[in-house]
Amino acid sequence: MMQRFDPRIRLPKVLTGCFPGALWRLSDDERQVVLTFDDGPVPEVTHWLLDLLNREQIKACFFCVGENVKRYPQIYQRILDEGHQVGNHTFNHLQGLKTTNGRYFDNIEKAAGFIQSDLFRPPHGLMRWTQFNEISKNYRVVMWDILTGDYKPELSPESIVENVLDFVRPGSIITFHDSIKSKQNLMVALPEIISKLKEQKYQFTLLPQPKQEVKIAI
Repeated sequence: MMQRFDPRIRLPKVLTGCFPGALWRLSDDERQVVLTFDDGPVPEVTHWLLDLLNREQIKACFFCVGENVKRYPQIYQRILDEGHQVGNHTFNHLQGLKTTNGRYFDNIEKAAGFIQSDLFRPPHGLMRWTQFNEISKNYRVVMWDILTGDYKPELSPESIVENVLDFVRPGSIITFHDSIKSKQNLMVALPEIISKLKEQKYQFTLLPQPKQEVKIAI
């Protein structure tokens, strides 16, 4: 069955090719997906999310905003204690295209004081090539295969479920948000998405470790 195309959910190759060294998707050799969550941690959402992942026996990757980690260190520690991965998402959720290189790099370094990880995801997925090139010297840049749009108030939980199920494929890196503005959609859509993906025999995995050989699907 041919999947429908929507650049708001999956970027076309002409755009993903701008950052060829970034990780957009895992190998399609196995029927597996990675759940990732941006912008947290926040108590109103992240605790609920961790409870859900624990019940479902799923490990995920959390791309954390440094100021939230500073504000809620106990939640960050819980993420680590429960075996999830973490990544740097800048200290103040800065968008690279709107930020000078020096300020952007300093903000990432500030976040690194609170987030111990060599994984990085740029807020909004936007940055300059010069920023990407410099960041890649110290971090593995992780993007996505599916952007759920759970933070968009004009989307319903049902439409988010439909988008994920329509676009998922072996190796998909799926991006959600553990933020206040995504709360309403996330709490309804995510449990159903997990259930449906399990019915389709998908396995939930973590991002490969740096020393692992990574075979990337395109």
